[in-house]
Amino acid sequence: MNKFRNEYENIEIPDELEFLVRTTIKEQEKKMKRKNIINKSVIAAAVAGVVFVGSINLSSEISYALSEVPVLGSIVRVLTFKTFELKDNNFDAQLKTPAIEGLDSNLEAMLNEKYLDENQKLYDDFMKEIDELKKADMEEAHMGIASGYEVKTDTDKLLVIGRYVVNTAGSSSTTIKYDTIDKQNKILITLPSLFKDEAYIDIISENIKAQMKEQMKDENNVYWLEDEMMGDENFSKIDKNQSFYITKDNQLVIAFDKYEVAPGYMGNPEFIIPSELLKDALVSDEYIK
Repeated sequence: MNKFRNEYENIEIPDELEFLVRTTIKEQEKKMKRKNIINKSVIAAAVAGVVFVGSINLSSEISYALSEVPVLGSIVRVLTFKTFELKDNNFDAQLKTPAIEGLDSNLEAMLNEKYLDENQKLYDDFMKEIDELKKADMEEAHMGIASGYEVKTDTDKLLVIGRYVVNTAGSSSTTIKYDTIDKQNKILITLPSLFKDEAYIDIISENIKAQMKEQMKDENNVYWLEDEMMGDENFSKIDKNQSFYITKDNQLVIAFDKYEVAPGYMGNPEFIIPSELLKDALVSDEYIK
């Protein structure tokens, strides 16, 4: 157990998980040999690791849950690693933290720590807001926060984990973050790493605008493109690190948060970008085809 603690605490976390695909594949260490059958001792060790980390920062307001979801692919799994829960009159929190198991790499440790830190911060910030409301005699206010995750893509090569956060205070807002992982090479794929240069920003942005305009032929669909009231908030172009994921069919999907490019009733808009449009800008057809 001490060995596990030392290895866990001594992992160096880089400021940015910016792994360039071409460079990383060349520098990748020899793949570890994997067994086709996971024996009981391996499962026991994995559970022990999860329980150890899950025991950090115990408090009466937090409950921990460890529930396995079905095996993803042949080895890599996603677990519900830790659940933060609170029910206090009008205040409600339920934050489910995912953990990846089976990559057997520093990437796995870095992502798992990131997921834990994200939900820990969400919970701590939520508790501070509650304290401030109580001090202001506003205990009748209704406020809630929930987070969870879903596996968007699971192939022999790719794993995409989406983590969503829903804040409720009168109305609700939803943010979604995706991590797209190359399971074979054990790297995190970033949007810039897919392309030769930043020309992809304009290529993708113009296509999204065209899709928005096409959708708005139906008067029920609204995007902020040329809305005078929105001014500078109108959609112009994607961020170079815009939220994205890759589908099982090797298509690029650009994702937006609720209220980011459209009114709330439009939810969290997503746009599939035609692969043919991207082929000349891509580093390779390794992921987008």
